[in-house]
Amino acid sequence: MKSLLKNLGVLLVVIGALILIVSFATGYVNNNALLGSSLALIVIGLIAYILINKRITD
Repeated sequence: MKSLLKNLGVLLVVIGALILIVSFATGYVNNNALLGSSLALIVIGLIAYILINKRITD
């Protein structure tokens, strides 16, 4: 469970990047809600990664 929590930030960043890649590949890039949600996932993932890894030590 600790390793999943440790990688939660990275998973959120990867999910946000995958949303951007899929939307670009399908040509659906004019939807601001989709682009904003993927941006939010990336930013929250980065913040979570930094905060969680400061608190959890092996």
